[in-house]
Amino acid sequence: MEPSRDANTEIETERSAVKAAGAFRTIREVAEDLDLPQHVLRFWETRFPQVKPLKRAGGRRYYRPEDVALLRRIRDLLHGEGYTIKGVQKLLRDEGRARPPAGGGVAVDEDQRTARARASVVLDPRKRAELESVIEELGDLRDLLRKPLA
Repeated sequence: MEPSRDANTEIETERSAVKAAGAFRTIREVAEDLDLPQHVLRFWETRFPQVKPLKRAGGRRYYRPEDVALLRRIRDLLHGEGYTIKGVQKLLRDEGRARPPAGGGVAVDEDQRTARARASVVLDPRKRAELESVIEELGDLRDLLRKPLA
């Protein structure tokens, strides 16, 4: 008797949990790891040319550890930091120009990358103060909108 589809999913999930750090991952494993639907990963492949999973017979995708790290970063920028897709595209494009050749760089954790991305935006003090004022005003407006109507 063949195992059910649910049993196969459990077996595959258990396998992904014991895979080596450098092992390739399927789209299902990556989607579960990042808590995203599979169609979102496929969509991001069309928007971010830096994401290039290997494709085998039948179009099955296998993600390298670097792909997974990049997808995690894209997710964090879009969902956590509030970037738009265009904003993340520009950030990755700009980093690609400044990045040293492959293998020549030092590993950098996600927090350092985010901090570096924020620091790369240079504003003169007057513009920065103006933006901070606008942000404060928007926060006040948000608070007003949250209050119930009397």
